[in-house]
Parts: sequence; C-alpha cells; structure tokens
Amino acid sequence: MAVLHIGVGLLTLAMLAGTITLVTSSSRSKGVAKSLSLIDQAVGQRNAVRTELDAKDRLVTPVLDRTRRLAVALSPSGTNEQLARKLDQAGNPRPWTVERVMGAKGATLIIGVVLGLVYGGISLRGLLLAPVLGAALFFLPDLLLHNQSLHRREATSKGLADALDMLTVSVEAGQGFDAALMQVARNIEGPISGEFARVLSEIQIGSSRRDAFAAMGDRVALPEVRNFTTALVQADRLGLPIGAVLREQSANMRLIRKQKAEEQAQKVTVKILFPLMLCILPALFVVVIGPGALKMMEMFTSMNG
Repeated sequence: MAVLHIGVGLLTLAMLAGTITLVTSSSRSKGVAKSLSLIDQAVGQRNAVRTELDAKDRLVTPVLDRTRRLAVALSPSGTNEQLARKLDQAGNPRPWTVERVMGAKGATLIIGVVLGLVYGGISLRGLLLAPVLGAALFFLPDLLLHNQSLHRREATSKGLADALDMLTVSVEAGQGFDAALMQVARNIEGPISGEFARVLSEIQIGSSRRDAFAAMGDRVALPEVRNFTTALVQADRLGLPIGAVLREQSANMRLIRKQKAEEQAQKVTVKILFPLMLCILPALFVVVIGPGALKMMEMFTSMNG
C-alpha cells in the first residue's frame, strides 16, 4: 500500500509539472510548424513532423486536450465566453488561451481527486476528500485569472491619470487624436498603454471609435475608465471638441486619484491596529512591565519567607 501511494503521488507530481510547463512555456513553433503558422496561424500535430515538435507538444498537449474535454463536459454552457472575457480583463497573458485554461481546469480536477484518494485512502474519508479537493483545484485557474485581473485593474487605475494628461497635452498641442493615442501608447508604462494601443489597432482595422472605446470600458471594468470612455463616445456622437472633453476628464481623474490616496491613508490606522495589538504591544509590555513584575514577585516572596 505504501508503494502504491508513492507511485500515485509521483504520477500526480508529473501531471502537475506537465501542466505548469504547458501554461508557462512559450507557444512558438519550429521547423515546418513555424512556416505553416505564418499561413494559417494554427499548426496541428499532423502538419509537422513529430520529431520537430517540442516535448510539450508531443507529450503534454494530447493529455491536456483530453482534460479539456473533461472540463468542457463538466462546465455549463457559456463558460468559454466567460473565460475569454476574464482573459481580456487579465490582459491576455501570452501563454494563456481559453483552450489551455480549460485543459488546466481538467488536469487540476484529476490531480485533486487523486490527491484526495492518496491522503484519504479508499475509505469514507478519501471518498469525501477527493471531490472536495477536485472541486477546489478545478476552480484554481479561475482564481488565478481573477487575481491577475485585479492586479492589472489596480495598475491601470494608477497610470490612467498620467495617460490622460499626456493625451490632453498632445491633442491641445495640435496632434490628431489617433496620433495622440499612439504617443500615449509609446511613452506611458503599464497596462493602460496596451489598452490604448489596442483601441488604436481596432480603429485602424475598421472599427469605429465609439465601439473601440466601449470595448475598452468593458475590458478594464473600472468606474473612472467607463466614465472616460462614455464621455469620449458622447463627444464623438454629438460632435463636441475633443480637447475640452479631455481636459475635463483629466481634471476629474486627478481628483479621483487624490481621493483614492486619501482613502488609502484613512485605512492605515485600521490596518495597523491588529499588528500593533498582537506584535508590538505584548513585546512592549514584557520590556516595560517585566522587570517591575519580577521585583514585585521577589518582594512578596521575601515577605512570605
């Protein structure tokens, strides 16, 4: 039984390592596959020689394809659209696609069930622990995507005020709106530059400015970004001067950033309360009251003696 547990544990670790390798590795093709990707932008296993494929394409990809089918079978309808929306909100990290996320969900489900059976054994405890761990690990990729989207949303909020300032200055200096967007995308760091670059790309391929900025508001999902995109859409629809609208939005964005800084400052007193009570005050009491308490104990002991 111990040998069986060790074997199952090693198999689980191998599957987990394969999943991590697939998700974190680059998706570049080689050889014939690289040439075909320039034509079709998608290479299957039949389009390239097996020996020219990476190890992950020859070993891990078929496994994740089967686990993806399992995840699709267990997921409700519309899951792919929700994952695509979450990936947009997370900035579409390069290794991650909807298919890979679904494959990772199926793989982590199997790993959770196996771990539950290994630690709980073939008993009531194992039969209860296996589905719980499987369900928890099944939603782990969703949790990681949500965490990534939260970090990206915070970084976008921090860089939006500077981006709007540069956009306003560029437009008022005489540049066209598209040229000002390109200027912001090139010189501002952070996710907001990528969002402006995507808006500009969508405009260049034929999408209207209204639709491009509305899609940006849906991807970022920040109130200030939605207010900015709504103002631009209304200005484009009503024919208002874009410079005046940008100036007003830039002033509002600086005010929002100031209010957020003040809010964070107000939270410091509450956040520092628990470390102060649990870590600093006990040590302070020991240092200050400790010698006096020892002297009082010695005094009472001598009096009793």
